[in-house]
Amino acid sequence: MRRSALALLAPLLALALAAAGCGADESGSSAAAEESNALFGDGQAPLGGDGGSGLGSGFVLDDQGRIATNAHVVSSGLGGGLEPAEEVYVEFADGNRVAARIVGTDPFADVALLEIDPAGLSLTALELGSSEQLSVGQPVAAIGSPFGERQSLSVGVISAVDRDIQSLTRFQIGDAIQTDAAINQGNSGGPLLDARGRVLGINAQIRSTSGGGVGVGFAIPVDTVQRSLQQLREDGTVSYGFLGVSSQDLYPQLADHLGVDAEAGALVVGVADGSPAEEAGLEVGDETTEFQGQRDIPEDGDVIVAVDGEELDGDTGLADLIEGREPGAEVELTVVRGDERRDVDVTLDARELRSGPG
Repeated sequence: MRRSALALLAPLLALALAAAGCGADESGSSAAAEESNALFGDGQAPLGGDGGSGLGSGFVLDDQGRIATNAHVVSSGLGGGLEPAEEVYVEFADGNRVAARIVGTDPFADVALLEIDPAGLSLTALELGSSEQLSVGQPVAAIGSPFGERQSLSVGVISAVDRDIQSLTRFQIGDAIQTDAAINQGNSGGPLLDARGRVLGINAQIRSTSGGGVGVGFAIPVDTVQRSLQQLREDGTVSYGFLGVSSQDLYPQLADHLGVDAEAGALVVGVADGSPAEEAGLEVGDETTEFQGQRDIPEDGDVIVAVDGEELDGDTGLADLIEGREPGAEVELTVVRGDERRDVDVTLDARELRSGPG
């Protein structure tokens, strides 16, 4: 029965995306969906030492048995207290159920890499697409196991890109994909697909006051996922550059109010003790102001307007230019305070599993 139900996914994906307004070649969609058959396994992970368990989804990366999912699917705890599951099992649509090893997790991006023994299994990898040219209104499909209902498919569109969300591992993700394709408990770790069956992201969470899906779901973009997976394959861990500031976006009206000679940038609102930012002399203003309903906005403090000459704007934030750098990398920050502009050289530290300015 399970195989029969899964066999319907290929035409369902093609028809559903076509109904959603897909302009892509239908045969390409159908072929990609056919290859997707039996790829969406459920990672059932007894968590911690209390006998608890979690249920999520994942997808096959290659015929060597590597599988991608969310870090929170195979972990327990939050933030710096995140712990890997003691056991993880992956169940495929053809009934095979095998133990998986956690190669590594990236809690900052909420990505995990698993590995299974491929012997005796027929594994076909999904093709990874790109999240660089995503567009609002683009048709997508989410596949996973909502509430344990295996091999479920829902369709929708990309509602927005570059959303700032807090991952279920309690770290900020600044480039999430928002979709109205139904994502519910159990979908986490499954793929968000384009019309040709290519992975655009990993379904991660919903935003809801009731706990049910209301058309506001989020996925980790595949370009971010690929960076994590590459480092997890090589090292079992992922490193991020750490500057040690928390900031808020500067916009023209706020800049005028603060008397800052810049129209965009990152207004420094916090500096971590002992961080590269503190050592470089970055400061938060001593006085605060209120503007457009926002309270406690620092005055006379620093605003970072560029990193290595690349200016911050509405599409490129400070985290985008810092977190992709390796620890130990030297960067030049262009900093404005009032009408004074200066360049500051900073050596990045390694981001650690802790809360606070990034």
